[in-house]
Amino acid sequence: VQLQAFGGGLVQAGDSLRLSCTTSGVTWRGAMAWFRQAPGKEREFVATISWPGVNTYYAKSVKGRFTISRDNLENTLYLQMNSLKPEDTAVYYCAARAGQYHAATIRDYEHWGQGTQVTVSS
Repeated sequence: VQLQAFGGGLVQAGDSLRLSCTTSGVTWRGAMAWFRQAPGKEREFVATISWPGVNTYYAKSVKGRFTISRDNLENTLYLQMNSLKPEDTAVYYCAARAGQYHAATIRDYEHWGQGTQVTVSS
């Protein structure tokens, strides 16, 4: 499966943004996730969602502000980001795995998108 993430941009602190990730028309019957990588830092987990979308799990840093969801008819993964902070600035990557249950580590995911830049100004 080819993943393509889009929707990033430059916003101000407190603003909202929604990222999308398409699965090249394939109905991906596995868990999916968002990760992010800030300049000079390692890639880190943000949120994950199981197949078909009942279970979700978030990093502590985004819990309560971000919401992950998926539209299995549209073959699209979403990340709604509210109350954005400058520390949310990063390249955001979507990822997919064959297993149906959600997972929060990089090695659990076999497929990765190209990333979309999110910049939050103070």
